[in-house]
Amino acid sequence: MTSQPSRLQAIRALAQADLAAVDAEIEQRLSSNIALINQLGRHIIHSGGKRLRPLIVLLSARALGYEGQKHIQLATVVEFIHTATLLHDDVVDGSNLRRGQTTANTLWGNEASVLVGDFLYSRAFEMMVEVGDMRAMEIMADTTNTIAEGEVMQLLNCRNPDVTEEHYIAVIRSKTAKLFEAAARLGAVLAQEPRATEDTLGGYGLHLGVAFQLIDDMLDYEAKSSVFGKNVGDDLAEGKATLPLIHALREGAEEQRTLLRSAILDGGLAQIESVIHAIESAGSIAYTAAQADLEAQHARQALSVIPDSLHKQALLDLAHFSVHRDH
Repeated sequence: MTSQPSRLQAIRALAQADLAAVDAEIEQRLSSNIALINQLGRHIIHSGGKRLRPLIVLLSARALGYEGQKHIQLATVVEFIHTATLLHDDVVDGSNLRRGQTTANTLWGNEASVLVGDFLYSRAFEMMVEVGDMRAMEIMADTTNTIAEGEVMQLLNCRNPDVTEEHYIAVIRSKTAKLFEAAARLGAVLAQEPRATEDTLGGYGLHLGVAFQLIDDMLDYEAKSSVFGKNVGDDLAEGKATLPLIHALREGAEEQRTLLRSAILDGGLAQIESVIHAIESAGSIAYTAAQADLEAQHARQALSVIPDSLHKQALLDLAHFSVHRDH
């Protein structure tokens, strides 16, 4: 059976030339006369990210027969927006570790991280103007607005043990999955496909993004920090009631529910081992994995109307990878 790192490597190999062009575009567009922007920007851009979102732009465009070059610019736009959200997230969450490396806000301070995140946002929109496609700009303007709403929704949910599963899914659809959706839509826009095809690709991206985030939620309670790239239990430390906690609060024994409510309200890791035990005994890890797999199935089904090709198969494989990974 093909390992998940090998599966992702095979997907990336298909888009190797396009990914190399995106890397070159990132280097060029990240350049600034201000040294701090160069240093901080390169730190997070080159910190080992999977480049999944730009990869989706590239694969979806190619799967629909696009042969131009604007997908390189739009893939870079998507990566810059994603990176900007990471810089802002780490400040809001007070994170000190991302992708196994010290976060930018820890190294350079919150002020610099926020401002360089703003630079990446503005550079992304500058590039979109160059592409000159109004529909692409509409998608990205709506996407950045929705992501910001999702961030605020998540902030309001902190230290709240009464968050429902439905509300939590709404948050991650906005905060995380929306950019996956946009990345897939952009491929259809570039290929000048009808709106129905764009919506189909958008559905693929949205379900893929939800699946990806649910696995992140699960790994926060079972992965090793050295593999996962961030501190295990970070979500709990920040008072975030993610799906494993939400399910355990709903299905666990009364004593466990009391423990979990207290842990969310306190937002600490003093009881992390007991919390993990409660989550596992309630079947919440398995439940989260099953929900992620269901989302990945929906993502694959959305591609049924797309003609068969190596690039379509890579999109299908990406949905499989999203739920069978350890980081």
